[in-house]
Amino acid sequence: MPQIISLHDKNAIEVFVQRNPFLHLLELGDLDDFFWPYTIWYGWEVEGAIEQIALVYMALSPPVLLAYGDSPGEQADFIAALLPLLPTRLYAHLDPLVLDIVRTAFQIESHGLFLKMSLTDVSRADEIDTSDVMALTEDDEDALMALYAGFPQSQFTPRNLRTGHYYGLREQGLLVCAGGVHVYSPAYQAAVIGNVMTHPARRRRGLATRVCAHLCQMLMSNHIAYIGLNVEANNDAAIRIYERLGFEKQMEFGAYMLKSY
Repeated sequence: MPQIISLHDKNAIEVFVQRNPFLHLLELGDLDDFFWPYTIWYGWEVEGAIEQIALVYMALSPPVLLAYGDSPGEQADFIAALLPLLPTRLYAHLDPLVLDIVRTAFQIESHGLFLKMSLTDVSRADEIDTSDVMALTEDDEDALMALYAGFPQSQFTPRNLRTGHYYGLREQGLLVCAGGVHVYSPAYQAAVIGNVMTHPARRRRGLATRVCAHLCQMLMSNHIAYIGLNVEANNDAAIRIYERLGFEKQMEFGAYMLKSY
C-alpha cells in the first residue's frame, strides 16, 4: 500500500531527482551541504520504490514547499497525505490540479502561474558582451537590499551572496540591475537563477540580458551542467530574454501562499 515517508538519504533523493533533473533542479541544488541543513524531505513510496518527493525549504519565511509531478494531476494521493505534516503557513509551488485537495486544509492565495525554463543551448550566452557586469560580494548587501526593496516578490537572502554568484551593473555608483542564484551546487552541477531585477527607470536597455548572460557564462565556467530558472508565465519580456540566452520552456506550475484554517 502506498505510504508517505520521511527521507534522509541524499543518495536516494538524488537518484529520484536525476530522473528529470530540470524538473527537480531546485531540489537537486538543495542537496548541497550549503542548503541541506534547511531542508525537510518527504517521499511517496509505492511497493518499496519512491514515486514522488516533496521538499520543505525552511531557510525562508514563510517556508517554501516544492512538489512537482512528472505529469499533471498525478500527485493527488501524495498531497493529501502530506497536508497534515506541513507548517501552518507556507509558500508553495504546486500543480494547479491538486488545489481542491489542498483547500481541505489550507486557505489559498494565488501568486500566479510560472514556467520552469532550462538552459539547453549553451552557446548563446557567449555571444553577448558582458564586460561591464561586475561580481557582487557581501559588501554589496545594502545596495542589493535597496534594489530589491521595490520588488516584494523577490526571494533574496543575503546568505546567498556567499555562493559567489551574484552579479550586477552600476550607473553613476548606483546598482541598477542584479541577478544571482536561488541554489548553486558544484557538487551536483546544478544552479537555479533568480532575483533578476532592473531598476524601473533603467528598463528596456538590455541590462538584465547582460547580467543573465554573464551569470550563465560564470556558471558554465564552473562546470554547472544543469542551469534553470522560474519565470512568471505572463512575463513575455522576461521569457524573450531567456529564450535569447538559450533557455527552453519545460513546464508550468502555480505559486500559492497557504495558511491553515
